[in-house]
Amino acid sequence: MIHISRQLPLVSIITVNYNKISVTREFLQSIQRITYPHYEVIVVDNASIEAGFDELKNEFPAVIFIKNPFNTGFAGGNNVGVKVAKGAFLLFLNNDTEVETSFLKPLVDCLLSDERIGMASPKIKYFDSPDIIQYAGGVAINRVTGRGRFIGNKEKDSSAFIENTPTELIHGAAMMVSRKLLDTIGPMDEQYFLYYEELDWCERAKKAGFSLYFVGQSVVYHKESTSVGKNSALRTYYLTRNRLLFIRKNFRGFSFWSSITFFFLVAFPKNIFFCLFTGKIKLLVAFIKGVFWHLYPKNWS
Repeated sequence: MIHISRQLPLVSIITVNYNKISVTREFLQSIQRITYPHYEVIVVDNASIEAGFDELKNEFPAVIFIKNPFNTGFAGGNNVGVKVAKGAFLLFLNNDTEVETSFLKPLVDCLLSDERIGMASPKIKYFDSPDIIQYAGGVAINRVTGRGRFIGNKEKDSSAFIENTPTELIHGAAMMVSRKLLDTIGPMDEQYFLYYEELDWCERAKKAGFSLYFVGQSVVYHKESTSVGKNSALRTYYLTRNRLLFIRKNFRGFSFWSSITFFFLVAFPKNIFFCLFTGKIKLLVAFIKGVFWHLYPKNWS
């Protein structure tokens, strides 16, 4: 699966597996079909208890497999892959994605076009609804609500989403970064563990003078939340916890206090009421735990 070319830079494709061997197998089969000639693939297993990881090693002998002794989360797992990656560009792909055969070169071409471009994400579409867009660029995190917005989300794909355009947010399911950016700002912050780490990375990249791009001619299909579930307590906990963590790490002055005020006067009661009204007590508990995590002094380091 590792091909060599003197004309094109090496791309290190990194993915993290957690208890979804069949999903990762489909991902690797998809990667095998791409047309870009110079890449390596690194799979980091985050201490899965599901059997079958060794079978993947036998099925894909050219892939670099790493087994973590414990679950280090999305950022931590990817950062383990970074330590062995040799590529000039590093492409972080969720294992619940599949790709178009020609998806990689447009991403490479984008980053090669200007060394100030530090990050790029492809067009991401829903795997089960391949004409519907999940991501076609992003609007910056709002300094009041602490929430961002993906352009094109839930819209039908069209000619409006085929150009390369600057963006404020890349998408964690599929993001390419340059080695220069990695050497400048370092890897993803592992304190997030799950969710918001790529958004924090975007903020650090922009502060360091790098630009971010959406690449419309590169297409990836996302199965979405196969590891944690779309409406799981785990997802609720980390989205809540890390929304506040992102605000703490990236907002200052008026932005910080306005976003904190908005959260506790608007988002907090809204979520409490929703969980109580719908009877989703597990989500309610997870939401409250996500907020209370910030009350412990050790989590403010």
